[in-house]
Amino acid sequence: MTGMFWGSLSDRIGRKKVLLFGNAGTLLSMLIVGFAPSFGVALMGRVLGGLLNGNIGVIQTMVGELVTNPKHEPRAFAVMPFVWSIGTIIGPSIGGYFSDPADNFPSLFSRTGLFASFPYLLPNLLCALMLFGSIIAAYFFLGETHPDMQPWSTQADLDSTSAVTPLIPASGAMNNAHADLSTESYGTFDSVTITERTKPMVEPKGSRSSSPQRQKVFTKNVVMLVIALGIYTYHSMTYDHLMPIFFQDSRVTPASELSGGLGLSTQEVGIIMSVNGIIALFVQGLIFPFMASWLGIWKLFILVTVGHPLAYFVVPYLVILPQQYLYLGIYTCLFIRNFFSILAYPLLLIMIKEAAPSPQHLGKINGLAASTGGACRTIASPVAGMLYGMGMQIKFTPLAWWCSALVAVIGAAQVPWIDRQKNKKATVRTAVAWTESTKTPEEVKRREEARRKIVFFQKNKKAEPVVEVADMGGEDV
Repeated sequence: MTGMFWGSLSDRIGRKKVLLFGNAGTLLSMLIVGFAPSFGVALMGRVLGGLLNGNIGVIQTMVGELVTNPKHEPRAFAVMPFVWSIGTIIGPSIGGYFSDPADNFPSLFSRTGLFASFPYLLPNLLCALMLFGSIIAAYFFLGETHPDMQPWSTQADLDSTSAVTPLIPASGAMNNAHADLSTESYGTFDSVTITERTKPMVEPKGSRSSSPQRQKVFTKNVVMLVIALGIYTYHSMTYDHLMPIFFQDSRVTPASELSGGLGLSTQEVGIIMSVNGIIALFVQGLIFPFMASWLGIWKLFILVTVGHPLAYFVVPYLVILPQQYLYLGIYTCLFIRNFFSILAYPLLLIMIKEAAPSPQHLGKINGLAASTGGACRTIASPVAGMLYGMGMQIKFTPLAWWCSALVAVIGAAQVPWIDRQKNKKATVRTAVAWTESTKTPEEVKRREEARRKIVFFQKNKKAEPVVEVADMGGEDV
């Protein structure tokens, strides 16, 4: 609900402040849950934590701003799901091991003390201490990444700058302006300005690109990618919800029918989930960077989006596998799922970053993406559970899985409406300002010919620049 608000706020006051406040909000939420005397208070603590923390979108924005070389984006955006996977392994371990310490560690904790009255206080305190440490570390060592809030762009630095030292022009036939050393360059060009456009277009003579503040934030491409992220989040969450249920559901005979589950024990499911975490780390750390470097972002995005329905379609067929091949089939399905799911998430983040009309709006866009993902996760579990229950009633287990596959197909059908192009306009201004009175007829003719040339734009799968070359008078052509 509040992801878009916190992302938009980070665009105005900076990423670091919002990130620190979000961690503080989560810390407060954990303390409320730990000291909760009833389920209602614990639920309110979790709601408060969600309202005060919009760090998912903010962190996505900061990672995008830290990476200046597009070649490094796959590795950078793969760090987030990698760390998330580690957290999903460590977090439940802390909660399970340290909960109810008065019963589990009677020699250390009294049965009549504070931790006996609040059995879930200890794991929440430990996590709160970890968050407090992250707040301290971020405050002292994390730099602000907002492009307009860098230390070299403060007004104090600009006020103390006195680099305007004109060069005396040599005498000649042309009236040349003095070179200004405060400009971006001097000599051949005074400045080279590059601005991004969401669509290739030729502007009329004398027009200028709109400023980031006046640009439309939620363009068609941004909206399509946010919807794609929501669809991905939904069907990915359904897989996580259905998997342990399907594994522990009792087997139905004869095995030739697609009904029932695999009949595994809780211990066996726990081992499978642990191995699944290892598979996910392997895909994130090794396969994703290699595939992104080999195929590129766009081709890899098409591959995982179109192939994603396969991960849901094959799972129900595990019930007809012979027992000796069951674990091989399970880990094969988990590898297929992790391959498509782990690769899709950072690719969507990279493409959302590239689709943003301006870096100044990236926090707001990532906030909307985080809120959309949260909303889809909220409805995914109950819908998947309802469909699985309906499948049990009609003795057709694939119902829930194939409905998720259908949602993934809808996500794949979006691909033709997603534009990969990112266009740039470069305006080059010369240091020499010619006046109309000093131009010869040949120069005027050359200038008019330059104006009649259309902006070169080459369509391909990579972002190509749209270059507008200024004439000798410094006007856009």
